[in-house]
Amino acid sequence: METSHDSTVRLTEANFDSLSKSERPMFVDFWAVWCGPCRVMDPVVEKLAARYSGKMLFGKVNVDEEMNISSRYQVFSIPTFMVFKNGQPMDAVIGAVGEASLERLVKGAIER
Repeated sequence: METSHDSTVRLTEANFDSLSKSERPMFVDFWAVWCGPCRVMDPVVEKLAARYSGKMLFGKVNVDEEMNISSRYQVFSIPTFMVFKNGQPMDAVIGAVGEASLERLVKGAIER
């Protein structure tokens, strides 16, 4: 499985649906190379991915390369962070937010 960083999976049209339907909830970071706020959030996402690696899958969707995925879930602003469970989006946070906000998103999905 191709990873974009140490603990996040690079999500593409080829693997998105199967991974989002897995037993574990999936945290998705919608981002782009040119997006400054996305780069600012990257270490926060990596930290959470390391902390919750056994409980949740963490993945990244490059919106420039995977336009069909981002349009399917109506991602118009980046960064957007979305949590999926059983293939369905459960919750989302848009923008460069603090670690606590993202951690609430993660914990909420794990505890459901």
